[in-house]
Amino acid sequence: MLTLSRTKSLVLGLIVGGAVSASVALLTTPSSGKDFRNRFREHDMKELLNNLKEDGLRLKRQITETSKESASLIKDLTQDIKKSVEEWKDTVEPHQENIHKYLEQIESSLRELEEKVKTTTS
Repeated sequence: MLTLSRTKSLVLGLIVGGAVSASVALLTTPSSGKDFRNRFREHDMKELLNNLKEDGLRLKRQITETSKESASLIKDLTQDIKKSVEEWKDTVEPHQENIHKYLEQIESSLRELEEKVKTTTS
């Protein structure tokens, strides 16, 4: 059901989400003031914020795309289910009538048998 492009989109979304999550975790993890200052000396604050912003925008686009694909998949699935139910109905209905007739015959045979048993015991 999933096409290759949809699978790639999902994997890309997971990777981008993981990168954003890791970046946020690194920035929000408690550390000493010295460690915090060293971290920002090594990485320019603007560059880090720009990377986070770009990652966030990529994540937003990916979520939007994945949402659209999910909606399409759900629509396709719904149509497939409706088609399957209709096919099942078409297949089962003639058999239902036969089963109903067969049950009526059994019921009639049981009534006849019951009457015979009554007459022979009386």
